[in-house]
Amino acid sequence: MNLLLRGVRVLEGPGQPLQRADVRLADGRIESLRPAGQDSDDGDVLEAPADWLLAPLLVDPHSHLEEPWHGRAETLTSLAGEVAAAGYGTVALLPRAADWRDRPERLHLSWPQPLRLHLWGALCRDGGDDTLAPHGDLLQAGAIGLAHGTDLPPLPLLERALLAGEAGDCPWLLAPRQSNLAQGGFVREGVETLRLGWPADPAVSETMPLRLLLALAERLPGLRLMNLSTAAGVALLQAAPCRPPASVCWWHLLQDSGRLHPLAEGWRLEPSLGGPDDRQALRDALRRGLLTAVSVQHTPLDAEEQLLPPDQRRAGVAGYQAVLPALWASLVSEDGWRAEELWQVLSWGPSQFLGLEPERLQPGSDRWLLWDGQADAIERPGSLAANTPLPQARLRGAVRASGALPPRAWRLDRP
Repeated sequence: MNLLLRGVRVLEGPGQPLQRADVRLADGRIESLRPAGQDSDDGDVLEAPADWLLAPLLVDPHSHLEEPWHGRAETLTSLAGEVAAAGYGTVALLPRAADWRDRPERLHLSWPQPLRLHLWGALCRDGGDDTLAPHGDLLQAGAIGLAHGTDLPPLPLLERALLAGEAGDCPWLLAPRQSNLAQGGFVREGVETLRLGWPADPAVSETMPLRLLLALAERLPGLRLMNLSTAAGVALLQAAPCRPPASVCWWHLLQDSGRLHPLAEGWRLEPSLGGPDDRQALRDALRRGLLTAVSVQHTPLDAEEQLLPPDQRRAGVAGYQAVLPALWASLVSEDGWRAEELWQVLSWGPSQFLGLEPERLQPGSDRWLLWDGQADAIERPGSLAANTPLPQARLRGAVRASGALPPRAWRLDRP
């Protein structure tokens, strides 16, 4: 498909202001990008509505895929469809899997262009807390960095890994969480949690391990903090003399224990869902740049496991297609964020978090998306997961087209 988008809003890259431009697309790639009114009218021309936005693809710094080939909750193929439909172009998968990604031969997963798949290598063998994985071999085989589970590994193990020195200055993704301090709770303690009768998880399950990690930050320059979730954690990070990059899960920005319906999906998370003060502190910290990246933390469950009570199934929510519409509505439409600010935390910040070059629009690239914040949701095939928290019917806004989607899946009908 060859098409001229005339006068579309364009966000080229970090530090670039929004501008109007004429963008010519050819076979899914950007053929040219000129100031509005400077391209000729030859070929198919579409006058872009005022609120359409052409911007780089999004980046997810960490999510799960446990059974890539025969999974009932998700496969490599179904995940690729979900990611492309949602406007994402890069995903980094955590090492937790049916066969933990703790050996070089287990890092052989990939997607066709333009999607890019990165893999975190395991810090320890089989996700345990005793035997270190071969860090040097994992990094040589292409791991983007080292990660553990959703709990902080024992401090002596981290000391051994540092002394081994195989990882160099690569990213280390560690969670400031200790489940043994959660006292069996899975919703952050607070008035709302007590009122609803959910088992409460005290903030100390995050703040105590976070203090340990912040004390290690100067010795571990590649440290990344995975999914901060409390106002107390934000305050500790703010006061730290050395602040490592930190991520936050999109669901913690959108919901809290005072907003989420008691029967809705999304109560069972790791780290636990916080209260209104936690949610607001996370949003403020993200806008100020104290938090670096928004993670999807995609954690798919199959239909059978989803039938279990929340306290008996694995924690997490799934799905990519709700992330951009939900955050656009909440942060841009309601809270007045600029589009540049949202792309900083959904694309350029996550690239920085992973140690990658930031996404940019440029001629020859197929790493672009066309966003319409006013459109009705467009349903596209994607995830097989049963624990997606927001149904399509409740969403507003859609990725109309993308270099990651085949042209037959584009929806460029005029509003």
